Amino acid sequence: MKIVHLLAATALTVGLAACNQGGGGNETAAGGGSAPAPIAAPNGDWSQAVTQTPEGGMLKGNPNAKVKVVEFASMTCGACAAFATQDEPKLIDQYVKTGNVSFELRNFVRDPVDITMALVARCAGATPQFFTLTNGMFADQKAIFERIQAAPPAELQQLQSLPPTQQFPRTAQLAGLQEWAAQRGLPSAKTQACLSNQQEIDRLVQMNSDASSQYQISGTPTFLVNNQVVELQPGQTNWQALEGRVREALGS
Repeated sequence: MKIVHLLAATALTVGLAACNQGGGGNETAAGGGSAPAPIAAPNGDWSQAVTQTPEGGMLKGNPNAKVKVVEFASMTCGACAAFATQDEPKLIDQYVKTGNVSFELRNFVRDPVDITMALVARCAGATPQFFTLTNGMFADQKAIFERIQAAPPAELQQLQSLPPTQQFPRTAQLAGLQEWAAQRGLPSAKTQACLSNQQEIDRLVQMNSDASSQYQISGTPTFLVNNQVVELQPGQTNWQALEGRVREALGS
């Protein structure tokens, strides 16, 4: 719980400081071979197949795919929001739907607002709704920040003294996230329970610890392809670096 308390004591500020810069781009990496044949999905669409991994992330696509992409993402990271809105659709449509590539999102929380947003999305469990809620919050990131920052300074200061199981529900109220999630099919009573779920809070903290110790994650988004960190070269966008590694791993 030590890390949770440190996170809970963090000032309620949000921004891009810990984000890996590198926005979207339509450029496609050059390939030198033929792409593997598509693999039929049991339900007809790999993009609707979602499972939870032992590491705690949510995986979209074929869990036995040849190429496994992992994104460590912070819900309060602007570069993560840019990837979700600009590049993730290309990854899903061009690669995940073939069954040859899977995409796993692992939350890497940076602050109380981040944890709050992650708890709301993870309340959907291992279902397509997790990605719908996650990407919806990325798309509405600015408006969520503005609602929190509009709260009286004294109330924001008081939040820092609350225990996590009270702090995150109150943060969600200030951000209007329970109503926002209810409009997208997640009942408010269920969201309230998830926001005070100590086991899930501990899981998020453990995911941070594991990511830092195993991969030395220092910023978001950070990507893995088949368990290897994708390094951005000078001038590359996140998508250029990621797609190049995916195509290399596919042999295409």
